[in-house]
Amino acid sequence: MTDSTGHRGGNGSQGRNAARRFLSAFCILVVSCTGRPEQKQPDRRPNILLLVADDLGYSDLGCFGGEIHTPHLDSLAQRGIRFSRFHTAPMCAPTRAMLLSGNDNHIAGMGRQAAEVNVFGYEGYLTGRVATLPQLLQHDGYATCMAGKWHLGGFPEANPSAMGFDRSFVMLEGVGNHFNGQAIFGDGAESHYTEDGRPARWPEGRFSTDLYTDKLLEYLGESRADGKPFFAYAAFTAPHWPLQVPEEYQKKYEGRYRDGYEALRARRLEGLKRQGLVPADATLPERHEGIRPWDSLSAEERFRESRKMELYAGMVENLDRNIGRLLDYLKASGQFENTLIVFMSDNGAAGEDYYSEPEIRPYINPYYNDQTDQMGRPESFVSYGPPWAEAGTAAFRYYKEYATNGGMIAPLIISAPWVASPGTINDQFATVMDLAPTAYALSGTQYPDRWNGSRVYPLRGASLLPVLLGEAGAAHPEDYVFALEHAEYGMVRKGNWKITNTARPFDRANFELYDLSGDTGEQHDLKLQAPEKFAELLQAWDAYAREARLQLPR
Repeated sequence: MTDSTGHRGGNGSQGRNAARRFLSAFCILVVSCTGRPEQKQPDRRPNILLLVADDLGYSDLGCFGGEIHTPHLDSLAQRGIRFSRFHTAPMCAPTRAMLLSGNDNHIAGMGRQAAEVNVFGYEGYLTGRVATLPQLLQHDGYATCMAGKWHLGGFPEANPSAMGFDRSFVMLEGVGNHFNGQAIFGDGAESHYTEDGRPARWPEGRFSTDLYTDKLLEYLGESRADGKPFFAYAAFTAPHWPLQVPEEYQKKYEGRYRDGYEALRARRLEGLKRQGLVPADATLPERHEGIRPWDSLSAEERFRESRKMELYAGMVENLDRNIGRLLDYLKASGQFENTLIVFMSDNGAAGEDYYSEPEIRPYINPYYNDQTDQMGRPESFVSYGPPWAEAGTAAFRYYKEYATNGGMIAPLIISAPWVASPGTINDQFATVMDLAPTAYALSGTQYPDRWNGSRVYPLRGASLLPVLLGEAGAAHPEDYVFALEHAEYGMVRKGNWKITNTARPFDRANFELYDLSGDTGEQHDLKLQAPEKFAELLQAWDAYAREARLQLPR
């Protein structure tokens, strides 16, 4: 089944066939490793562990060319496949809607982050137009659990407990204090947490990544006792601002970034090249016009800026340590070899710096400070902003919020013992909408035409399982159309061609055209040189806008 823009829907028989191919591959692995002549089916279906970092930059991890110490994620990369052209939405809530639905953010109901209006596509929660990944796996016999950030609706009917999770401990908002329950914006009220759909309080003094890991380990222990396969979703809030981290991590990177964000950006590009994640001839895109050159900063400003990056790096290393705790549990419990592990970031590196925004500062200032000697503590509110975000995206243009590659290409690692070519890089196009179909194919779960009495939209993504098994190089054909809009930034990609806009308010005339085969940094607008290709992608945009019912200025 295809829609007007060429997206393919899911197919239950394909999922069951892929699951049988997986089991066959698993059995072959068992025989080759043990030397036993008999083939034995695993006694239960594979587990699925989904690890999502919040605002992690493309080049932060060691296995993606970065200098931050991330041994556990690096080991997953060696055991699995890194995807170098994995696309998310440019903001976190739309990505999470696409992740759990396998569909477009508007179809799922998250057309704009934080918007909750009675308009198709902008409801602000996962609507009945989709069946969610946890709902279908739960219905198919999986134990389902999550811990961390929800950001997909704050009322009971939109809670994780109503969306397919047996167990959940979540922050309903998109951002919170990493050490306590105090809200980031507002009148000093607390953030909203629920456990299994009921109001919950933050254990004072606990650090977010540590606590979410503890909760997930608790839930995983329960599912093991029940004897069910599990789907576990770790929706970490690190390294999202405010930059706060336990004291032991606050000085681990002291002095590492004193030469500035421009120097780090150059090193990160070279690291990406060494890893083979970007072309050897890739160059740094033009700097965002709002970023001040490092050599124009005063000594005090340089110290403050480098301190931000030190804290950020500490948050990333702490995240890696907690992921190591989850991996250690799976190994100790004998479940590691039967678990598909997916790690991703939800968008490009974060360029927001709300503490410096005049219209937002009044909501933050009474409760937080940005004093240099307080950075990293519960009362501190700092973010590393556009300069360091550009270092995080390195080879790509801009960062989170923009529909450029820098805002939408994120790190993805998929690891399992049966991956056909462990330690390799897949450089073909993939999208966050592909992960739900992959889970369905792996588990043999059929995506329905109807759910809870209503027709649901077909899946837009495609299973990555054939790629993991070495049966295909890419999940999508060359003519696959990927279109997305969020907050008046939009894009369409077809093959190596892409149109995108970087100006608001939205104006169709502001689209630019790029040939990504030689311009991953989106530096050379070709819409005047290739008018026929530009017109072709504009037609695809118009078809997408009609289908998703985009609400845009005319």
